[in-house]
Amino acid sequence: MLKSVKSRAEEQFATTQKKDKQALKEMEKVRQDRASHVAGLRALRLAKEAADKKVAEKAAAEKTAAKSKRPSRSPSSQPTP
Repeated sequence: MLKSVKSRAEEQFATTQKKDKQALKEMEKVRQDRASHVAGLRALRLAKEAADKKVAEKAAAEKTAAKSKRPSRSPSSQPTP
């Protein structure tokens, strides 16, 4: 039997809805993948910044320690000409 125009239209509509749903799922998956990639990059950046900060603090502490170990030059310890 021949399908009525209404039933064919309903089938086309259902097919279109199914394709739209599938496209939305794919877009959501891509968005999730991108978000996880960005989160990974952010974690790496924060870890690097923390390591750099530790190195800078250690270098500053060593510089301060070396500076305090140097003998101070006072006027009384200088030879007179």
